[in-house]
Amino acid sequence: MKHLTILLPDGQNNLATVSCIAGAYDIFTEANAYRKATDSREIFKIELAGASEKSDVNNGLITLHPQTHISASPKSDLVIIPASSIRNYENASKGNRQIIDWVAKQYKLGAEIATMCTGAFTLACTGLLDGKHCSTHWSAADIFRNLFPNVNLQTDKVITDENGIYTNGGAYSFLNLMIYLVEKHYDRQTAVYCSKIFEIEIDRQSQSAFTIFYGQKHHEDDVVKKAQEYIEGNLHEKISIEELSSRFAVSRRNFDRRFVKATGNSPLEYSQRVKIEYAKKALETCRKTINEVMYEVGYSDVKAFREVFRKITGISPLEYKSRYNKEAMV
Repeated sequence: MKHLTILLPDGQNNLATVSCIAGAYDIFTEANAYRKATDSREIFKIELAGASEKSDVNNGLITLHPQTHISASPKSDLVIIPASSIRNYENASKGNRQIIDWVAKQYKLGAEIATMCTGAFTLACTGLLDGKHCSTHWSAADIFRNLFPNVNLQTDKVITDENGIYTNGGAYSFLNLMIYLVEKHYDRQTAVYCSKIFEIEIDRQSQSAFTIFYGQKHHEDDVVKKAQEYIEGNLHEKISIEELSSRFAVSRRNFDRRFVKATGNSPLEYSQRVKIEYAKKALETCRKTINEVMYEVGYSDVKAFREVFRKITGISPLEYKSRYNKEAMV
């Protein structure tokens, strides 16, 4: 029988952590029960392990107790790191050094590692994600990139799978990762069964439709900040990046370089994201047609607007409106 370890992070837990741990434990327990009923053998021994005797959540509202200390935990075949409440992401390793070292050791011994949501910060501290693809909650993407520039962050992905390391997007998308891992370690039939029992959409690939683009302002480049403000204040215009760089007396090449360094996006990508974010909100809340919204954000070509919208959200403007506008659903 394989060994599955669900980790209990030390001192950085909130209700999301509890949900991740309970959800993972529940789904794999159900998968074991299904396989035992159909094949007479369970796949995993499931164990909750931590570096402390207990962890209080939300001022003691919930107390989590690991079943074993990580130092006493045997070699694991699969390690799951839940989301953590990391208010100060720069301190992701504080209080979890013992767990970080243990995870790195388990991977070297052959274990697969899976992280949920902001659990990616803990895994990134091991160095195991350097040069690899990774996902995390879209709201933490900018901070993650700044802290771990050697990791190839894929904010649109619900799940990444590379060299025995799995990561997933934000919040309750961890449920999709659990179904994915069930299929990996059991079979498709067991995964489909669990998806039906827990009513989890199987094979979901993207979290782009859920992303809210706030604009990356955590930088010190005043010229780029002014350019961002200009883009955000002139949504209705078709902005020429060449003219924008000239407005701030910077060469186009240097302007592009500084913009990417400061925001992670090229000026064109930033303009597109700002416009599509406005369009998303309009499609969610008003009765305007797709064309009316398109004109409001400076597009005149339906095909071009649709392509950019799909590139950023993963779905078409019509699909987005049908999904998120309550009046459109009636």
